[in-house]
Amino acid sequence: MLRPEPISPVPEETTRVARAAFRKGNFYMRMRDELGALYTDADFTTLFPGHGRPAETPWRLALVTVMQYVEGLSDQQTADAVRARIDWKYSCATRGRIMRVGSGRTPPQVSVPDLSPILACVAGNGGVRSRG
Repeated sequence: MLRPEPISPVPEETTRVARAAFRKGNFYMRMRDELGALYTDADFTTLFPGHGRPAETPWRLALVTVMQYVEGLSDQQTADAVRARIDWKYSCATRGRIMRVGSGRTPPQVSVPDLSPILACVAGNGGVRSRG
């Protein structure tokens, strides 16, 4: 079930700790600062049923999916990064709470929003490199 909510600002404490840890910022913090709100929850409504347990906000999941791809992480490594890394918490505008990170697999016959704007920004800032 999707409970739409606006893209939240980065909590003050998260900002303070992240800026202390990364005085010049880092790639993910710059990405959050530059991209702001590329997506809204409404862009993802077709991916969520109308009932059940409330889901994590789709914009965060989209951002985490791109960050997972950039670093080539497994689902478990991604879940660990969301919990442990202050730059990821800053990008996702979270405090210390734990996000549930799923398998990243799309159910069949669903329309996935276009992630090319965020991928273009990531690539333009050197975040995506060819593999192989």
